[in-house]
Amino acid sequence: MKSKFSLLLTFLLVLTSCNFTENIEVHPDGTGTFALEMDGAGLMAMAGDKIGNELATKKDTKVVDSTFSFKQIFETKKDSIAKLSVEQQAALKKLENFVMNIKMNPEAKQLLFSMNTPFKSVNELDGVMESMGALKDLKGKSDKNSNPAAMMSGMGDNNSKLSFSYNGKKFTRKAVVLKDQIKKIATDSLGMAKMIFASSKYTLKYHFPKAVKSVSNPDAMFSADRKTITVEYPFSDYSENPEKLNLDVSFE
Repeated sequence: MKSKFSLLLTFLLVLTSCNFTENIEVHPDGTGTFALEMDGAGLMAMAGDKIGNELATKKDTKVVDSTFSFKQIFETKKDSIAKLSVEQQAALKKLENFVMNIKMNPEAKQLLFSMNTPFKSVNELDGVMESMGALKDLKGKSDKNSNPAAMMSGMGDNNSKLSFSYNGKKFTRKAVVLKDQIKKIATDSLGMAKMIFASSKYTLKYHFPKAVKSVSNPDAMFSADRKTITVEYPFSDYSENPEKLNLDVSFE
């Protein structure tokens, strides 16, 4: 019981102390890369040794720098995946080109998770965040070590459907809350959930091949060449009010 409580506490600390960044880079031909990054430096400052013991790949070291593909994980779990529903298998299929990197150094107070994938068109990113919820279907007794990708499964659990579009003149990020989940979001936003995410941030950072003319969010920050925009939100907006992160970008 004590160990279970410790793991739960650690999990809550991770959520409380981490900041997330959604990165998209669009190339001139419309291809590009998508990345989701989690910075847990705050967590390492509070509980570095404990987390180091949990995530270290070797007993004699707490420094971790590991890169692996989701395709590799799915291959080792192909028997389990075969037992999932067609819908669950399709969701995992959408994630197989992701590559995950974990960097951890307790002494440097560093804890970074990043997931990235290339795309031929931003439209390929439609439904990607929701698909991450399917990672929890791969969990097992030793999941923390055998399925580290499952640590990010909660990112797809904000009860909305996310889509992207880009035609060279306009870029759109649009989250639509599922009508049958509106009441659930209202319930989940109360009590502990709100405290857990109180100090976390969710940042959109998008880089385009041409200068940005205007952004629907007046708080967006521009790079010197106006090709990169950054918009920061409280994580509670991402989890409770995903439509607040909707964005329209037009170009010069």
